Amino acid sequence: MGEVKKNRRERDTFANNFSKMEMIVNPTNHVAIKDWAVDDKPREKLINKGCTALSDAELLAILLNNGHKQKSAVSLAQEILRLSSDNLGEMAKLNVHQLKKIQGVGIAKATTIVAAMELARRRQAGYMHAKKTIRTGADAALYFKPILGDAPYESFHVLYLNHACRVLEHRCISNGGVAGTVIDVGHIFKAAIELSATQLILCHNHPSGNLRPSTTDIHTTKKLIQAGSLFDIRILDHIIVSEAGYCSMAEEGFII
Repeated sequence: MGEVKKNRRERDTFANNFSKMEMIVNPTNHVAIKDWAVDDKPREKLINKGCTALSDAELLAILLNNGHKQKSAVSLAQEILRLSSDNLGEMAKLNVHQLKKIQGVGIAKATTIVAAMELARRRQAGYMHAKKTIRTGADAALYFKPILGDAPYESFHVLYLNHACRVLEHRCISNGGVAGTVIDVGHIFKAAIELSATQLILCHNHPSGNLRPSTTDIHTTKKLIQAGSLFDIRILDHIIVSEAGYCSMAEEGFII
């Protein structure tokens, strides 16, 4: 009987020690963030060491604020990142309903993430949107890429410029599906005349990521150039953007 009790005590001691060891090795699975060492807590780490010291998961955990059941906020953040293939660009494409499919992500967490991604997108776009002149394909690409680069559907936009390449207005002409959009030529030039624009820069995105102009892209561009000549309005460039970068049809020789 004494031997049985001894074996039982040894077994319980081993189990307790193993549990403690597992907590040390993998604390995010077993210990709430509030019980972590100060230097390991995302908020305190950000305050003491700055944003660059934190991983993507730790920064996302701050937005999430808390975890779910046996998952810490960091573990939950890692799960969200895995859903996005550890790619922030892919995570920016997730909507509220997609995020809510992850156990532990409710409406509050999902909307917080979507709002943060939108703020990041607007910040990226801010500099070029404040820029009053667009002179090169690269300038136009920097303007449009934050707006269209990771959009899941194709849309067609126009920048209306005066003779000094000063931006008069930016308009979305049409939205389509993943493979194309319909363009109203009359609508484009009616707006140009109303704005007294003398130069236009066209832009659309390719959700597929392929930056090469399609036959339709080339045909549409030539059609708009011909229409513009009737009103003495010049098409400076047609920019195609995607997550992969941009293509300037003027720089590539499609517009002469």
